Amino acid sequence: MDSFTQIALGIAIAEVCAGKKLKNKTFLYGAILGTIPDLDVVVGLFLNPIDAVLIHRGISHSIFLFLILSPILGWFISKIERAKISFILATTMVFWCLLTHVLLDMFTSWGTQILWPLDHRFAFKTIFVVDPLYTIPLLIALLWVWRTKDPLLRKKYNYKGLIFSTAYLILSCFIKLYALHQFEKALLNQGIHYSEIIVKPTPLNLILWNANVATTNSYLLSNYSLFDTQPISFVAYNKNKILESKLTRNTDFEKLKKASEGWYIISRKKETLYFNDLRFGLLNDNPVNPQFAFSYQFIANNSDLNAVEVPKSKRDGKRLLHKIFNRLKGN
Repeated sequence: MDSFTQIALGIAIAEVCAGKKLKNKTFLYGAILGTIPDLDVVVGLFLNPIDAVLIHRGISHSIFLFLILSPILGWFISKIERAKISFILATTMVFWCLLTHVLLDMFTSWGTQILWPLDHRFAFKTIFVVDPLYTIPLLIALLWVWRTKDPLLRKKYNYKGLIFSTAYLILSCFIKLYALHQFEKALLNQGIHYSEIIVKPTPLNLILWNANVATTNSYLLSNYSLFDTQPISFVAYNKNKILESKLTRNTDFEKLKKASEGWYIISRKKETLYFNDLRFGLLNDNPVNPQFAFSYQFIANNSDLNAVEVPKSKRDGKRLLHKIFNRLKGN
């Protein structure tokens, strides 16, 4: 999730663990601890951009790292707050703030390597990385916690925020299962044979959902709104294996292929090759010149080709949000 949401969640969890002992200092420690796993973004600034993509939500989101880091940070906090919190309680607070960060990230499309060094990313794909309806209940509750000194009231407000936000997260799972069923039913009715399907929400809502469907020669992309009244339709994008063969043994291509978990197509514009990550959908669905949300251009560098991310403009984001708003109202 976005850093702002993770800070709010970190504070709420710190309040659960040590609110009675630390009072409003949970806001400081929760904010710091809720941010720590995302510091891999800072490390990525010093790496090749493609390598930065690969390490994101890797070791910094590993439960094994948390088991090592928690007692270290817990010891520091217990020394700083010597008369207020024990080493055991401080360590417990650190661990749960870190772990809940990763558990929340697992519900997004990117997922996390919670069992790093294993390569597998756990991604439930039920919520977008920014969703105000998850974050707002936490923020309202924390505002009341900050303004309240009574321990019982603080606990009551904090739990209410966590209950509402968690209920929304659980709701996202059931809505995804319903959307998945609708896509599968449409594929069956249209006689489309496929090997794999992934379904994920569009930005900022749980009403409009995207599907990526893998067939033998192409990928099918589609969307479905809970307010739809017309049948679901699918748009095919050729896998372009011939173009892909031109990138055989290219280092950046192999890294991007791993990062995309196989959901990609290679396209060509004016003799330039592009790697398009399908998991995050389209900025526009122009059938002649589609623009994918995450696309990398291969640029000649001496005797090799290096991948460079195609920049996105604010105008692209505005157009996407406008398209989503119109589409979620139904077809």
